[in-house]
Amino acid sequence: MAELFSEQAAIYAAARPVYPKDLFAKLAALTDGHRFAWDVGTGSGQAAIGVAEHYDKVLATDASAEQLRHAVPHPKVRYLHTADTTPEEELVAAVGGEGSVDLITVAQAVHWFDLPAFYAVANRVLRKPGGVIAVWGYNYHVIPVEDLLSRFFRTTLPYRDPRSWYLMEGFRNLPFPFADVGLGREGQPAGFDIEQEKSFAGLIGMLRSTGAVARARQQDGVELLDEHVIKELEEEWGGPELVRKVTYKAFLLTGTPRPAPSPPPSAGAGLEE
Repeated sequence: MAELFSEQAAIYAAARPVYPKDLFAKLAALTDGHRFAWDVGTGSGQAAIGVAEHYDKVLATDASAEQLRHAVPHPKVRYLHTADTTPEEELVAAVGGEGSVDLITVAQAVHWFDLPAFYAVANRVLRKPGGVIAVWGYNYHVIPVEDLLSRFFRTTLPYRDPRSWYLMEGFRNLPFPFADVGLGREGQPAGFDIEQEKSFAGLIGMLRSTGAVARARQQDGVELLDEHVIKELEEEWGGPELVRKVTYKAFLLTGTPRPAPSPPPSAGAGLEE
């Protein structure tokens, strides 16, 4: 999966949205401390930059070294390449060790992860109490061309990784084994909108950055976003020079590590001698 997004890293960095500032303010309000945050699957750093407004230091990691080469520099953010095969102990140490992280964020990426392995690391590195994990994603809701985009996305279905259905279903079925902190929980994500002014070229860049479009080209040499589709989109958009407001429908899960279960009472405990 890292290789798939590596090949389109520059497109991804230019096409993806900027997350609303109040999202990061709400997340910061959930954590007891604000010393250190970890942004996982950072891509080109869109979320890491927002997190850095509220935390002293941010570690931003990604399995794609090419994505990180397009990341936005920031004095509080350190970017680090972590391969998918990084052992758990090595990853925990790279992040800072047990109980070192106030906030973990994952933007538009958690559905690609080995979830049990990632959640095991998250539970180890989050501060207890007071550490929070937040994962979010979004779907495309481009009102001027909504019907046409729906037809286009249907053509991508044969090339979709099964894990992308977590995203398509708004994380409603995403496993998320953390205690509720009041801002979206397992099975009941919180919704929010991401609004952006977008040019027609930006719309096409956004579509080109999706994994299914890249996979169709790589696997079968099929160009799903061909000249005919682009022409139809351009006509519905209102012309190549027009800038329109685009709304991404986003969904958020947050939580904190659950307390460890109490050990069972030893044999004979509570019995009078």
